[in-house]
Amino acid sequence: MGPVTQENQPMSPDPHVDGPAAPRTEGTGDGATSLAAQDTPDGTSAKNPEDAKKEKRGGWWSALKETVVVAVLALFFAFLIKTFLVQAFFIPSGSMENTLEEGDRLLVSKLSPTPFDIERGEIIVFQDPGQWLGQSTQEKSALYRAGQFVGVLPGDGDEYLIKRVIGMPGDHVECCDAQGRVLVNGTAVDEPYVYPGNPPSLVEFDEDVPEDHVWVMGDHRSNSGDSRFNGTVPMDRVTGSAFLVIWPLGSIGTLSGSDAFDAVPAPQ
Repeated sequence: MGPVTQENQPMSPDPHVDGPAAPRTEGTGDGATSLAAQDTPDGTSAKNPEDAKKEKRGGWWSALKETVVVAVLALFFAFLIKTFLVQAFFIPSGSMENTLEEGDRLLVSKLSPTPFDIERGEIIVFQDPGQWLGQSTQEKSALYRAGQFVGVLPGDGDEYLIKRVIGMPGDHVECCDAQGRVLVNGTAVDEPYVYPGNPPSLVEFDEDVPEDHVWVMGDHRSNSGDSRFNGTVPMDRVTGSAFLVIWPLGSIGTLSGSDAFDAVPAPQ
């Protein structure tokens, strides 16, 4: 029953005159409980304190469940993206200067881990094929490793390297011609990305790249441990091609292959 209006009531009701009927109660005495909800002055029904507590607890629990579900879904999709599409990495050394600087963050496409997708001149990330980096002494916490696993934290230099592809499977790579340039399948390559002041290589090599392997070198040739010292990289160790620098803000930009190899013929 809603509140009773006062428009037709006497200003000073006679206590002996019947007024509006009060809500019927159950029981007698002070302990009687009303069977009708009591009206508050503003016209809204007062809630039972226990009901209010239950509603409060229910709202908190509902919000918590929603937050957990959203977090789980976010981690699930991050894991899918990291596993099949894109993974973040940071640059731990100066071996790719000046193309990439130490501390840069970048994204690697995992859609190009096969010989049919990778080309000469592309920058790739690969897992250490066998002690290129030596034994790591830096320990990572379980939480950090979990973040790397699902893809919300970048991979680190404990397991991965980043270099530029110089030779594809079947290519013949050698150093160097009379002008100090690297040759691929007998064709000299002018490499504009090499670190200023560095020759293409001070280390001589003359190698055939095995099937399902690539020959890689860092752009900072005097500061890069690469295929000249460690041999070729198995294709199944390649994570993907680097395509975008995302940090620092002043370095944001795309990474692409080089046209320096356009004139290189297919291997014989």
